[in-house]
Amino acid sequence: MFLPVGDAPNPRGVPVMTYGLIAANVALFLLVSVPLGSRRADVQDPAFRDYLEVMAREVGDRASLPDLVRGVSAYDLFVFKHGFRPSAPQLQDLLVSMFLHAGLMHLFGNMLFLWIYGDNVEHRLGALAYLVWYLATGTAGTLSHALVFRSSDVPLVGASGAISGVLGFYFIWFPKNVVRVLAFLPPFLMQVFQIPARIVLGLYLVADNLLPLLVVREGGVAHGAHLGGFIAGMAVAWVLDRRRLFARVEDIEAVSAASAPEAIRAAIAEGRYGDAASVYFSLPAPAARGLLLPVDAVALAAWLRGQGHADAALLLLRRTVRDAPRGEGLAEAHALAGAILLEDRDEAAAAYQYLLTALELGPRPETAAAIRRDLAAIEAMQKRHVGRLHHPPSWYS
Repeated sequence: MFLPVGDAPNPRGVPVMTYGLIAANVALFLLVSVPLGSRRADVQDPAFRDYLEVMAREVGDRASLPDLVRGVSAYDLFVFKHGFRPSAPQLQDLLVSMFLHAGLMHLFGNMLFLWIYGDNVEHRLGALAYLVWYLATGTAGTLSHALVFRSSDVPLVGASGAISGVLGFYFIWFPKNVVRVLAFLPPFLMQVFQIPARIVLGLYLVADNLLPLLVVREGGVAHGAHLGGFIAGMAVAWVLDRRRLFARVEDIEAVSAASAPEAIRAAIAEGRYGDAASVYFSLPAPAARGLLLPVDAVALAAWLRGQGHADAALLLLRRTVRDAPRGEGLAEAHALAGAILLEDRDEAAAAYQYLLTALELGPRPETAAAIRRDLAAIEAMQKRHVGRLHHPPSWYS
């Protein structure tokens, strides 16, 4: 058995919204699912007959009608009424169904994934935006399932669609992170392995959901909801990244320049970084695309950071690494972006992505030494140590 038990690196601080969502799901399970699940269903309930008809169609000749009647709990009817049924969609059920679970293991699996992956995504989005997108991607997942199984009367319950949305955000934003996976085969094997996050999430997407959906279709697991939520999360993360690159910098005086490229390069060459920054940030984002070589961008970003404009420096570096996937100074651009995220913005997980990329690009020895110090600082601040956060030795060469 393989069980994810953590990820790295993680941000500092308490992910209040993630813990709040876990608490809400657990509370509903203890206060609603457990007590109702221990009670027999009311045969006088109008929904009882409808439920039996649906279950009889689903199980076919695998169970007799008397067995079905004896097995119906009050919680089964509650789920039938408030879970999301594609054949009878109700707006309120879109929300309620995200907080209902079929059993303890269903709840445990979902909350484990939310606990592992949610803190990084919440830290990046902020608590309120995180909640909004959690619910939105959960809704997208539910509607994706309904689109595939439009005529199904079986209610959909669980937080899996919303949590898959969180995984989609994670897949886009934290590609260099690692997931700690417990390989558990007693008494022969019980060891924690560190696997790149994108491999783990890629297997979740393809092996755990896409292939079963294509082969099994509807088999008790809402693979369509998982896929829909995951894809929605990836799409929103990608759009938010693109929007960030088009941000405007308000605290640097803007000037107009008819010959901006020449003016910026001349200003940098002469050490007039303030003039270069003013011209650069006066341009619309599309006009600034590919305007600076990485080495010039690093020099200007370092000056901006020194002047207290860390956000402007980070924006410049992000645009640079987007526009120049290769070239002299690109490793240093990634390294400086990582240093700003770590030291000025306290975003360790986001910094980690840039720092590892910088090592892969072969930085200068002094830059590599600074990157190693930053990576050691990230390792030291981790609150969950399940094994050490290892990096391939070649990244340190």
